[in-house]
Amino acid sequence: MNEKVRAARLSIFSNTILTAGKLAIGVSMNSVSVLSEALHSGLDLIAAFFAFFSVRESSKPADEGHRYGHGKFENVASIAEAILILAAAAMIIYHAYPKLFGIGAEIHSLELGAAVMGISALVNFFVSRELMRVARKTESPALAADAWHLRTDVYTSLGVMAGIVAIKITGLVILDSLIAIFVALFILKAAVKLILDSMYSILDVRLPEEEELKIKNVLEKYSPHFVEYHKLRTRKAGSQRYIDLHLVVPREWAINKVHTICDRIEEDMHTMFSGVLVMIHTEPCDFNCDECCQPCGDKCKNDNSD
Repeated sequence: MNEKVRAARLSIFSNTILTAGKLAIGVSMNSVSVLSEALHSGLDLIAAFFAFFSVRESSKPADEGHRYGHGKFENVASIAEAILILAAAAMIIYHAYPKLFGIGAEIHSLELGAAVMGISALVNFFVSRELMRVARKTESPALAADAWHLRTDVYTSLGVMAGIVAIKITGLVILDSLIAIFVALFILKAAVKLILDSMYSILDVRLPEEEELKIKNVLEKYSPHFVEYHKLRTRKAGSQRYIDLHLVVPREWAINKVHTICDRIEEDMHTMFSGVLVMIHTEPCDFNCDECCQPCGDKCKNDNSD
């Protein structure tokens, strides 16, 4: 089974169990903070389904309808997941606000609520760690988004548990609503980050500067074998990178020599990045070797002597 799909299924399973447990305990306790966590986990479950279907689609090879592959399915899924989180935050604040003024504020079974939050934090910690490991290994934005959802669930579950303990000690029921609103603000921040990160790929923003530097270092390695390069362009869709450039070579070179150099450059790029598509457009130098002001002639001689 595809490793990304397996990780997404793990997320679906864990979120199903946690959502049901938090919802049952939150209703029995009449606790808006526990119910907000149940809602948070419920949306994490929906997000896990998004991640599952997107990584399954993105793993498919290019076809007649998607000639550049299916990588952007993951970016779309990440944005959809983030929008769900925004909706969850709004609902949490909507339900928590009236209880700041004591409306329906009585809470029961504090010990049970604290236990459920502790178990939830522990489960989500291990599941999110596994998802993040696979996301980094496969460079999957959908799995990374799902991992961050669960990581925020760890922090918010611990916050709710601490709030329940504080209510038990102080008797201040208003802490329940304050913690619920804190949970909402925390996941709002995570949602905005997810949207921005995914939009970069959908809008074909260039690869990070450090990755482009690695690409230029590869080209520099082969610089004795060509005149110059230009129009270097990079982008990313899901975990798939795209690199294209124009390579100027001595006009006297035979096509098989040009092809060999391009193959070597592409092989080095594939070694450096997993899932990369390199497109090199070759151009002949504008001058004859005897007239060229660049060291083109020397390159021709060096190559012919090999």
